[in-house]
Parts: sequence; structure tokens; C-alpha cells
Amino acid sequence: MKNRDTFSGLHPVINFIYFGLVMLFSMCFMHPVSLCISLLSACAYSIFLNGRKSLRFVFRFILPMMLLAAVLNPAFNHQGVTILTYLPSGNPLTKESILYGIAAAAMLASVIVWFSCYNTVMSSDKFVFLFGKIIPALSLVLSMTLRFIPKFKAQLDVVRSAQACVGRDAVNGSLPRRIKNGVTILSIMLTWALENAIETADSMKSRGYGLPGRTAFSIYRFDDRDRACLIWLLFCGFFIISGWASGGLYFRYYPSVKAVAHGPLTAAFQLVYAALCLTPVIIDVKEDIVWKNLQSEI
Repeated sequence: MKNRDTFSGLHPVINFIYFGLVMLFSMCFMHPVSLCISLLSACAYSIFLNGRKSLRFVFRFILPMMLLAAVLNPAFNHQGVTILTYLPSGNPLTKESILYGIAAAAMLASVIVWFSCYNTVMSSDKFVFLFGKIIPALSLVLSMTLRFIPKFKAQLDVVRSAQACVGRDAVNGSLPRRIKNGVTILSIMLTWALENAIETADSMKSRGYGLPGRTAFSIYRFDDRDRACLIWLLFCGFFIISGWASGGLYFRYYPSVKAVAHGPLTAAFQLVYAALCLTPVIIDVKEDIVWKNLQSEI
């Protein structure tokens, strides 16, 4: 995680509430404007967090997945009243199924990108800090699970490099030899994973994790900046939920495309939703401007 991300330096409660709101709204709102806002905001924040690495992730994984989802829906879903043509199988190809496929692809992509940002910002220590006292065992298991994949991948690279030095990598030799080398590497990794889990469990037990009255050191303090951000998130959440409940964000795809009439109230809901999704980027850009101004005064 880059130091220039100011939003990740806020209190873990703020980070968790923010990602909970944006991921919930991204999954629930199927209005095209809302989907565009969520997807573009998620990509913008992901780029701000990870730079070019995020762009590679978007072009190599997100875009192909969106194209696949957009194509599969009209191929298997034939609902809708506007028939464009007929497929070789005899089933109709409808405008509504195409539009819903595009919307579903955008929704899925935005949720995945938001979750990648969540994994970057919400580290395991933040998760344990939030839920360690409420559900100590479950919070520890979830924290270990979230950090296990990148740690496993890093250890796999180490093992493969060591095996490659002695000519026993999974790409060396004949097919039976490669299979044998691959099984050996898998066996090493399984042994490492089990030993690591046992060592972690013994370490946490020796430190009294989960025992009544146990205290823990924490560097997180809820200051005035966090209070202001919490008020902003609660306002946005309440305003957007009110707009959804009143039908201000209504949009349907089947059997025909129908949306709520555009008006000032609908525009206000979308603007607040955009402001909510772009909150981390706005905070980070503002802090960058302040920092550059301070540097120019030195």
C-alpha cells in the first residue's frame, strides 16, 4: 500500500463502513448511471492505490470477464419484448437481454475492483482490531484466510526458484518427470502450510488470544477527522437509501426497459452516490494538493 493514500490512514471503522456501503450499493443498484459511477470510481481508486499494476489487472482480467458475461447472458437468456434477430438455435436475441448482460457485467466488475481495493486498504490487523473482541476466533480465521493466498504465492515462488536451481522445477524434463516435480513442489507447499498454521495457532494461544480480559495494543485513534468522515458517510448512506426506497433509482430491464423519470431529485441521488464512491480519491487529491503547497513554501 502506498503512503500517498490518505484514506487508508483513517480509522478502520471508517474504512469498513465505506467499503460496506459502496459494495452493497454496487450489488443492489442496476441503474446504468449508478453502474458507471461505481465502476469508474472503483477503477479510479484502484489506480490511485496500485498504479500501473491496477491497469494490468483491469485489462487482463476485468475487461475479458465483462465481455464474457455480456455475451453469455443474451446467449442463454431470451427474455424481453424487443426481438432483434434469431440465433441459429432458433431462440430470439432481444435488446433487453443484451442490455441486462452489459449491466450485470459492469456490476460484477465493479464489485471485484472494489473488493481488490478493500484487500489493499483493510489489512489483517485492521480486521482483527474491529472484530477481535466480538468474534475473536472467527476474526482470526478470516484474517489468516485473507492473507494466506498472497503469502502462499510468495512462498511458492521461493520453493520453485529453489527447485529450479537443482533442475527439479515443474517445467524441467519429460512429462512424467514434470509431473513428479510438480507433485514434489505441491507436497512441500502443503507441508509448509500445515506447519505455518500450527505455528500461528501456538503463537496466538501462548499470547492469550481470545481469553477474557485480554488487552491488545492498538495504534488506531478516532479523531476529529474520522468523526467528520463518519458523518459524511452516514449522510450519504441515508440519502442514497432514501432515494432507493422512494424509487428515485428505479430501473428495470425485463420485460421491457423502463426507468424512473429523470428530474432534479434523481440527479441529486446520483450526484451524492458519485460523491460517496469518489470519497477516497477526493481525500487523497486534497491531501496531495496540501502537501505540494507545503513543499513549495519550504
